[in-house]
Amino acid sequence: MRVAIAGAGNVGRSIASELVGNGHQVLLIERDPDSMRPERVPDAEWLLADACELENLRQAHLEMCDVAVAATGDDKVNLVVSLLSKTEFAVPRVVARVNRAENEWLFNEEWGVDVSVSKPRLLAALVEEAVSVGDLVRLLTFRQSQANLVEITLPADAPHVGRRVAEVPLPHDVALVAVIRGRRVIAPTPDDTVEAGDELVFVCHEDAEDATRAVMLGKSRF
Repeated sequence: MRVAIAGAGNVGRSIASELVGNGHQVLLIERDPDSMRPERVPDAEWLLADACELENLRQAHLEMCDVAVAATGDDKVNLVVSLLSKTEFAVPRVVARVNRAENEWLFNEEWGVDVSVSKPRLLAALVEEAVSVGDLVRLLTFRQSQANLVEITLPADAPHVGRRVAEVPLPHDVALVAVIRGRRVIAPTPDDTVEAGDELVFVCHEDAEDATRAVMLGKSRF
């Protein structure tokens, strides 16, 4: 997979390092010469350029990328990069960093964003996930599909504790994608059971969140 990342600060470099380590081709685009540090991610390609300029993105051959990541610390820049990536170069997947919570509403398909990652929301979700047992915590939003990645830590009195996955009547548009049990990460099969203390990770349409909460915990938000 070929990935272009606009912004070679700490966030962009960290993403690039992970992707390179997983065998992907990565291009880092950075407009600030002081942030050009190829020695930090030596296996990535580096381009000193303003990713908001169409000609620079042509030079980067963005049309050959499978994914574009707008990872700068400026929301305006990230929106422009996302829009150009999608509309001018038809990049199949555009991921954008949201720096300020009040700007989240802008990061949608109209601006070319397939997935937005909000630092404030993510930090809040991680705090909630660490302390919440017996409630649904939204971890990540997939803007294009109106689906969310959500987590529920099962309390001992949850209605389906001890049952097989196949016996749990999940709502439509909900998929159980992982069970975290202690240090184990389980890809659940229909014959696996859910146990007290399990962290259940679902991909869930936003309209089905309350129904998922009701099924797994025996209660709704209201």
